[in-house]
Amino acid sequence: MPDVDPDILFLYRSLDLGGVVLMGIMGGTIARQRNFDVIGFIFLALFSALGGGMIRDALIGRGTVAAMAEPEYLALACSGALLAYLTNFKGRVWELFQVHADAIVLGAWAVTGCVKALSFDLPILSAIFMGVVTGVGGGMIRDVVTNQVPSIFAGGKLYAIPALISAACMVGFHVAGYDAVGMVVSPIIGSGLAILSYWRGWTVPTDPEWAPVNMTAAQLRQALGVAEEHGRKAARRIEPQQARRMRHAAMERAAARRRKERIAEMGGVDAASMEQPDVATPGTHVDEVLDEDIQAAIDLGLTESQDMQDEIIRAMRAGEWAPGVEAEPDSGVDENSKAGPQPNVD
Repeated sequence: MPDVDPDILFLYRSLDLGGVVLMGIMGGTIARQRNFDVIGFIFLALFSALGGGMIRDALIGRGTVAAMAEPEYLALACSGALLAYLTNFKGRVWELFQVHADAIVLGAWAVTGCVKALSFDLPILSAIFMGVVTGVGGGMIRDVVTNQVPSIFAGGKLYAIPALISAACMVGFHVAGYDAVGMVVSPIIGSGLAILSYWRGWTVPTDPEWAPVNMTAAQLRQALGVAEEHGRKAARRIEPQQARRMRHAAMERAAARRRKERIAEMGGVDAASMEQPDVATPGTHVDEVLDEDIQAAIDLGLTESQDMQDEIIRAMRAGEWAPGVEAEPDSGVDENSKAGPQPNVD
């Protein structure tokens, strides 16, 4: 890989060592929850802080594992265990600090693992995998040692996915020849996603019954219908008002055109010659057409609440409104005044 700015390398070195201390403390807090002794504190801190990097270096197989070759890693991890042993970290403030600091370290470690794999000319997929392992490997070992299912497998908060995205972004920048930019942008993307998922409550869904290959045609149609409805609701939330008005106007014109055609078919009247669709002709069964038109208006999405549906149904049955027909403005002139003065009849 090309040379990287020393300031970026110093930032990564600081995040790396700070992350070792933080993960040591987190391992110690879990040891306290499990009622472990001081040896348990130390080992959980070592697993949490150094496990991912040790797996990565062992899989790459190029030289001594960094955690063993550089003594400061072991010292800092044990320091984190000692802090957790002497201090009971708990409360809302600690939770917020832990979540945000852990997300920042996750993004930095994922990019670190990916960069190290790329520096040894590993394939792209292998480099992404090394980045993910570096970020989540220590937590997996810690969970297994404490007889727990690894949290990244149990449908919890997003953790492996942000690491995957950070590593994938770094690979993309490396292929494009912007390694320094990737080392700055990639961890921000992954860390930002992890923090956002915490505040928005995003989790990885789990459903043992979900198997698209085994779905029947009816189940598949139902699932597609639900997805379509969710997509429509999401689109309406972000749709501009001007676009919504244009869409509603187009649907009203389409509904009015179909209404004219139905009345013409039932009454034998040419649809093109009908100026007022509300005028009924003998034998047209207007009530039936009206019922169909009300349902068509509802199906087209012209009504967005039950109150609006009820009002449109009432107005259409009373002949006061039809799709595509604008109400005439009130001129404020009394009907009797249009005919002029009335004769005085005794």
